Amino acid sequence: MQAPPKNWPRMSASLFYDDPKAAIAWLCRAFGFEVQLKVEGDGGRIVHSELKLEEALVSVSGTDGGEAWQSNYRSPKSIGGAVTQALAFYIDDVDTHAARALAAGAQIVRPLETKDYGEDYWADRSYGALDPEAHLWWFMQRVRG
Repeated sequence: MQAPPKNWPRMSASLFYDDPKAAIAWLCRAFGFEVQLKVEGDGGRIVHSELKLEEALVSVSGTDGGEAWQSNYRSPKSIGGAVTQALAFYIDDVDTHAARALAAGAQIVRPLETKDYGEDYWADRSYGALDPEAHLWWFMQRVRG
């Protein structure tokens, strides 16, 4: 198998927001993402973006895609907060990350806690949060492997 293109992981995710510009700014401030690429179209509309968190890549764009196959793009907020997916990230310092997210206005849906899955498995410290348009995010730190 060939390697993915430079600066791309083997797997990435795309999320759709009613206000992608605000979402990009918030995700960088609250969760520590960095903008790798932002493509703007007519009127400053976000056509495509690439946000990095360590080696993970998340693409953020609007719910107003111009092609027929994009007509079903929705943010969870626009459909009553329904969640059809969640993204999970392992990070180095989940306590500091959770404090940063909370200070930026993340809605914490599962408080920071340590879960031990038994001697044969592992223990993680993690929390779950919703962003302003109700996308569900999980952040974890392995505390025992």
